[in-house]
Amino acid sequence: MIEEDLLTSRTEILPRLKWLVFFRVVFAVLLIGSTIIFQLGVSPSPFEHPLLALYFLLAGIFALSIFYTVVLLRIRRVVLFAYLQIAADTVIVSLMIYATGGFSSIFAILYLLLIITASMIIFRKGSLVMASLSSIQYGVMVDLEYFGVLHPLAVEAGRTAAESPWPFVLYKVLMIILGCFAVAFLSSLLAEQARKTRRELSAMEAHVRRVEKMAAVGEMAAGLAHEIKNPLASLRGSIQMLQDDLDYNDGQDRLMQIVTREADRLAILVNNFLLFARPPAGKKLKIELERAITETLELFEKDGTCRNRISLEKQLLPGIWVEMDPTHLRQILWNLLVNAAEAIEEKGMIRIVMKETAKRQVEIRIIDNGPGISPDTLNFIFDPFFTTKSSGTGLGLSIVHRILDAYDCYLDVDSQVGVGTSFILRFRQSIAPRSGAASASST
Repeated sequence: MIEEDLLTSRTEILPRLKWLVFFRVVFAVLLIGSTIIFQLGVSPSPFEHPLLALYFLLAGIFALSIFYTVVLLRIRRVVLFAYLQIAADTVIVSLMIYATGGFSSIFAILYLLLIITASMIIFRKGSLVMASLSSIQYGVMVDLEYFGVLHPLAVEAGRTAAESPWPFVLYKVLMIILGCFAVAFLSSLLAEQARKTRRELSAMEAHVRRVEKMAAVGEMAAGLAHEIKNPLASLRGSIQMLQDDLDYNDGQDRLMQIVTREADRLAILVNNFLLFARPPAGKKLKIELERAITETLELFEKDGTCRNRISLEKQLLPGIWVEMDPTHLRQILWNLLVNAAEAIEEKGMIRIVMKETAKRQVEIRIIDNGPGISPDTLNFIFDPFFTTKSSGTGLGLSIVHRILDAYDCYLDVDSQVGVGTSFILRFRQSIAPRSGAASASST
């Protein structure tokens, strides 16, 4: 399974960092600008210490934004860059709190906005890190103010931490810290849910596009295959009759064998084409997946593709039932196992992992440790006749996809170059049959 760090890729985070740079400038201009206007209404001179500090702070935000814009398109480690940006923002917020009264400043709430931003860009881990940084900075700043080490600017008389009762200071600090972590937890939870939903919608859209494409190709394939099948059968029959009637000739017999062999190969291709175009309706029976997969693996271990070369590992769950034709299930599992074994060049391993998911579904992952599939190739592996092998028709995965679609099941793939590939099957669970009811294994 691809790890979360791989999913938070450059293409996912980079656009959000661009928007962060833009909104940081807009927010800084509006917030600090309004604060400066308010302070000018209170102080007759525009060059007093609180205003000078805000001027420098605004200039620093503009300088940082220009720096971020310049390096954003050149940076490679975008996740680390996002952490550094938002961590720097926590420092800017702390400086703004110091410039506007420290303990009495109303801008401590800005920490919460930064934590929400972190949850949207770098998700749960990032939001918790920013909540920790914000809590530490605020707690240290208030402590130093309470003990007279720091003297905040623009503070009203009687409202500093040093002039407030210790229980009240402690209570406010704890409330800020608690608020930071509560917002971090809730916002990251919502962000993760939204992210998961986007990924599921994207996967479903890709699935629907594949089904629509296959349906269109399938309709054309069905007519074409029928037109080829009948003349091919006549051709093969004629060749066999000629072989029986003609006197034996070594050269002619060799040519006849070539024609027969190639006609047989075309017949297999046409049959596969018809199977892809219109998978035959099977007889639905209740099947226990653990038993069906185990039986298929026992046969596969004896096959030349696997024997003495591929080690098999399985993590199966007992008592999981699905409803489909046993022959179809065996064909699906066999095709995916052969595909995984052929992807491994020498010796390797295939893992079969089963787990229950939401909405009474069960997921089966067939995972190999082969070379993996490049992102460019990954977009086409379910297309009919697409193959990277020197031999083969490129219909295997297309047929599997069409059969599963007939049962309202789901096929997807995860792959990472240099690590391996994982084909994911999702079936709807069925209620276990009552004693004596019809059921079947894959064989």
